[in-house]
Amino acid sequence: MRGEVLHYDEDQGFGFITGADGNRYTFAREDLRREASMARGTAIEFQPAGGRARDVFSIRAQTASPPAAATAAPAQTANAPGAPQHFGRSAGNGPAAATGLWGYFWRGLTENYFNFAGRARRKEYWGFCLFWTVALIVVVGAGLLIDDTMGNLDGSELPVVTVGLCGIFLLATALPWIGLNVRRLHDIGLTGWLFLVVFIPTIGWLIILVFALIPTQARENQWGPVPTGVGI
Repeated sequence: MRGEVLHYDEDQGFGFITGADGNRYTFAREDLRREASMARGTAIEFQPAGGRARDVFSIRAQTASPPAAATAAPAQTANAPGAPQHFGRSAGNGPAAATGLWGYFWRGLTENYFNFAGRARRKEYWGFCLFWTVALIVVVGAGLLIDDTMGNLDGSELPVVTVGLCGIFLLATALPWIGLNVRRLHDIGLTGWLFLVVFIPTIGWLIILVFALIPTQARENQWGPVPTGVGI
């Protein structure tokens, strides 16, 4: 996949990439195919692996146009098929990630299923919560309907179908839910390990709720740039 370097710290050997799919990926020095300077805006190719970029290499040298051709026809060079493309939020012709509530929920269950890196804005967090709750209600309703048909709701039988469907649903969404909370903490400048406060009796989930309500940190931090769609 093609992309663009958003940030690379050569001393720490760590950086961020925005891909042609509109998503952001982390990468480290060991992910570089060959040691090279990765300045901000460098056009690159890479292999996406969850929220991380692998096998990263610059394509600037491969796509640069000859100086003479650039001088003779600058407009044609800018639109040439081999010219570097930019995939950041400001790109007019690059694909942008959907920022609707459903889009955030769907990406949370697909592209971001194992993603514990990067940042998640408040809209992404609450959009996932909304559709997760709707989905749970549908699962419970379907389970109760089946249990009622099977006669499991007469008081003497356990509503096994409802319990089973709810258990499967909760297990299936546990990882993306934890990842979302970790990215939400990153978005406000905190370490994802703070999610462990949920294990504090009584007030753990209240603390997480407070974190979820804090506005996005309106600058790039160590976990990535400001998420798409956030006004600065």
